[in-house]
Amino acid sequence: MVKNAAFHQIDLGDISLEGYSRAAVQSYWRIPEWKVGFDLGAQPWDFMGTPTWFLTHAHLDHIAALPVYVARRRMMKMEPPVIYLPESAVGPTEAILRNFSRLDRGRLPCSLVPLAADSEYELSRELVVTAHPTVHSIPSFGFVIWHRRRKLKPEYQGLSGDQIRDLRLAGTEVTAEQRFPLLGYTGDTSPAGLDQNPVFYQVKYLITEMTFLAKGHRREKIHKHGHMHLDDFRERIDRFENEKIILGHFSVRYSRPQISKFIERAFPTLLDGRMIVCS
Repeated sequence: MVKNAAFHQIDLGDISLEGYSRAAVQSYWRIPEWKVGFDLGAQPWDFMGTPTWFLTHAHLDHIAALPVYVARRRMMKMEPPVIYLPESAVGPTEAILRNFSRLDRGRLPCSLVPLAADSEYELSRELVVTAHPTVHSIPSFGFVIWHRRRKLKPEYQGLSGDQIRDLRLAGTEVTAEQRFPLLGYTGDTSPAGLDQNPVFYQVKYLITEMTFLAKGHRREKIHKHGHMHLDDFRERIDRFENEKIILGHFSVRYSRPQISKFIERAFPTLLDGRMIVCS
């Protein structure tokens, strides 16, 4: 039997989340219903069918499986995937893929798209992704997936269908776009990555890191290296409006029982069940 990379499966009701994250080991998440994923530190075989990936940064535990993923899609005769990643990482990543192609003697077809701050990328008619610079030790981005829809402008809501049709035929724009932040993924970041992008506090589902937990760690050093501590969450407890907060990327110095112990001691109710710990 082929051993697959491990991943959590989380039922969020309207969508499901699959993935895994451990600091310095591997991070990868996907939303199968939306056919999109974040980071490729490993590539479970089941994730091969997801055609679009947003990579937060180029540390190996977030990007190392990219050549394997591209090669597997080629082998299975799937369309080349689209990979969004920081602009500074595009050239080196292209060189890595060329070298693996020489070693493997096979093509590694994919589209590498450079990310730009505050840019947006369409997933579908209803879903759009925005890129938000975060604060890490190398250039990094977090992402927000929005649901967008068009709604009749207030000044036209009392009109009949025929009247609205006539206005449209006359060239009047009778609807306006509305957006709702559904899901946010921070990747690796210091607390400034949240504070400078307050939409992360507002998304329905937030996937984020809590790398360090114990009291003895110096937070200024943690922040300098672009990570977060449990106490950073405790200080911002009133800012999190999220329906669910999915926590991962814990340091390998903690065992799973230790992770649960630290978090449950700090948040006995897990924020009334809103916190999901993926250790």
